[in-house]
Amino acid sequence: MHTETLDERDLELLHGLQIAPRAGWADMARILGSHRATLAARWARLRSAGLAWVSAHPGRGYLDVTLALVEVDCLPSARAEVVRAVCRDPRAVTVEESTRGRDLLLTVITRDLPALTRFLLDELEALPGVERQRSYVATAVHRHGSHWRLDALGPAQESAFERIARVTAPTGTGAAPNDSWPLVEALAHDGRATAADLARITGRNPATVRRQLARLLGSGLLSFRCEVAAEVSGWSVSSTWTARSEAADHERTVAALATLPELRMCISTTGATNLAMTIWTRSLNDMQRIEQLFGERLPWLRLRENAVNLRTPKRMGWMLDAEGRATGTLVVPAALNAG
Repeated sequence: MHTETLDERDLELLHGLQIAPRAGWADMARILGSHRATLAARWARLRSAGLAWVSAHPGRGYLDVTLALVEVDCLPSARAEVVRAVCRDPRAVTVEESTRGRDLLLTVITRDLPALTRFLLDELEALPGVERQRSYVATAVHRHGSHWRLDALGPAQESAFERIARVTAPTGTGAAPNDSWPLVEALAHDGRATAADLARITGRNPATVRRQLARLLGSGLLSFRCEVAAEVSGWSVSSTWTARSEAADHERTVAALATLPELRMCISTTGATNLAMTIWTRSLNDMQRIEQLFGERLPWLRLRENAVNLRTPKRMGWMLDAEGRATGTLVVPAALNAG
């Protein structure tokens, strides 16, 4: 088992990157009271050890893609083979081995509903070892992993990073350049890649890449996320919750849930339950505390179930080891390819 841990300076750096994933080293050094070379070296160490990484994801708040949570039951002794198969699929961006009557929980992202239909009805159903599947299509994405924070910075530092994030936020008013896939693919592997890095990777003219990168980032096609290996972040227990709120209560329910620091993902879904959440906690005991908190603050919310995610072999395209570290292998999410 690995023994690496994150110290306070690591956590501050990562919290800053969670807010502004493509912030420059000079700005970060000024906010964190460090030196740019020191921060760059610290980041290189964390990234090479698989403890943290920045990659590209669908932009515009997931409005341009179709997202679904899919529960999969496997035939006896077939789980491992099914895991390998869905991990290879670029549409199943996250794969979790779960409890509570299901073998796997997939987060599936496709460009549109017909593409999701093909995956669910034509391909997943026919996959050897799959016994049955149940899908919950997201009708709205209220919160996702880009919003989750480590809580390592002071208020002034957070505000400084948020100002950088606002300045660099895409306007969404322009179109991505033609033939932008090589840049998108490279940014999925390294969301902090500079224009010079991308020119070297793609073999394109540096001046051309600078213009293309500016247009791509401004288009809103991509968002960026700093991920942290759960085992070393202190938030090592992942669980998925489903619940139902009446239509009249839905807006205030979502607003109240967004104040929960442990909330990593929250979506409205089709089905008997109309809310699904992913919650990261420090221990299993915290799940009971959160359930009590729901009862006290959201008495109208009807919890259907909560299930612990035992192992996550793939998170947003990245293959992970048993301790949640990135292995260096990425299956680029299909939804990033707008072509």
